[in-house]
Amino acid sequence: MPIVNVIRGQQLPDSVFNVRTPFVRIPLWMAVTWWAVKGLARLVLLYLRFWYLTLPATLLGWLYLRYGWVGPVALVGGLAAIAFGWLLVHRPSFLRFAFYPALGRWRRIGYRRRWYPAMSTARLAVTFDRHVVVPILKRVKATPAGDELIVRMVTGQIPDDYAMVGLRLAHTFGARSCRVTPGRRADLVVLTLQRADALRKTIPPVPVPAVPDLGGLVLGLVEDGQPLRLRLLGTQILVAGATGAGKGSVIWAVVAALCGGVRSGVVKLWVFDPKGGMEMAAGTPLFDRFACEDFTAMAEALETAVALMRERTRRLRGVTRQHIPTNDEPLVVIVVDELAALTAYLTDRHVKDRIKAALGVLLTQGRAAGVHVVAAVQDPRKDVLPFRDLFPTRIALRLTEPAQVDMVLGDGMRDRGAVCDRIPMTTPGVGYLVLDGDPTPVRVRFAYHTDDEIGALAQTYGGLRVIDRHVLGDREAA
Repeated sequence: MPIVNVIRGQQLPDSVFNVRTPFVRIPLWMAVTWWAVKGLARLVLLYLRFWYLTLPATLLGWLYLRYGWVGPVALVGGLAAIAFGWLLVHRPSFLRFAFYPALGRWRRIGYRRRWYPAMSTARLAVTFDRHVVVPILKRVKATPAGDELIVRMVTGQIPDDYAMVGLRLAHTFGARSCRVTPGRRADLVVLTLQRADALRKTIPPVPVPAVPDLGGLVLGLVEDGQPLRLRLLGTQILVAGATGAGKGSVIWAVVAALCGGVRSGVVKLWVFDPKGGMEMAAGTPLFDRFACEDFTAMAEALETAVALMRERTRRLRGVTRQHIPTNDEPLVVIVVDELAALTAYLTDRHVKDRIKAALGVLLTQGRAAGVHVVAAVQDPRKDVLPFRDLFPTRIALRLTEPAQVDMVLGDGMRDRGAVCDRIPMTTPGVGYLVLDGDPTPVRVRFAYHTDDEIGALAQTYGGLRVIDRHVLGDREAA
């Protein structure tokens, strides 16, 4: 026969134990005291948590009680006068230490209001044990270009989870783009939301340094307004972009940054322009070697570079792992304006095989010996550019298809924010840069050099060079 228990008037069949909630009766004064202590503790916690609001309010209230309206008005007016004087005397420090921290606090309120819906719709909120766990917004740091959101991830998440929905987060918070980078701790991630576009206007040429910094050539601007510094020493650079995307801006920015080394003899530029010389011929005095029509001369120059690389490698073996440029042993930078014309579209199969073999050796072994390649290409497909993976540093300008972004920058880069197919045609020179080992694409714009500025560079820093015999023949005929 089943056991039947009666608890609070309800019959519970098949119950072995008669379990009921215990009641403890306490005096009313004790309950009221507990409620008062609990409420006071909550008020203290709220007071301390929002100190940036409560402390000024407390000070203003005390001044009002002590001096009337004169006290708060005098304090606010004095602080405003000090801030205005600080702004006039040293604007950068005022913006850094006063304006932007206050703006970050204000914007954090707006982010917190939309935080839960944004995390839910982006599928970053996790349901565990019938509870919804949401990433925590730790801090908002305002910058001239946008905001940096420091977020503590939910257990089990990685920064790539946020990078995959970066474009969705950008539209949710009304930003132009969202860049995701790992935080200082393993459980933190930084969301950089760009609001202002520092790359909207054309970037003027950067002053040419007397001694080029091969560890960080200044070539333009980053999306946050900081100078774009690109390392050349120890890397190979690939530039991909559609017609009119601004590949010439990248190449001439690199050449201009190296002009000081060209004049001193520390840098030698070997330039190939297979499109007939329309783009690069204006800088002929800067180039140690230049070829625009003779593909056999290009193959010979590349094979000469391979021989130079191997000779240096033998001498440096066991001495150093990285070549240091000097006047006697200059850095050789090989610039190819349209690489596909040498690797895919060349009809002479023998010359094409020579070029491909030499380029493969240079790309794999030339960095340590001080022989670097800077190449531009329009079509980044594997059958057109078979050794695109040998370029550690890749720059993608405006591209025609979304799939081409991952071809150039690597798998998943478009999901991380490198929307090269959405770059307007009106902004040549704008693109995304990916460095070897860094999974985060950076939006940049390279400086633009006019024909007159290129001519001035050639006249100031150039000299007599060995060039393509077709160019020599044209000059002799002239």
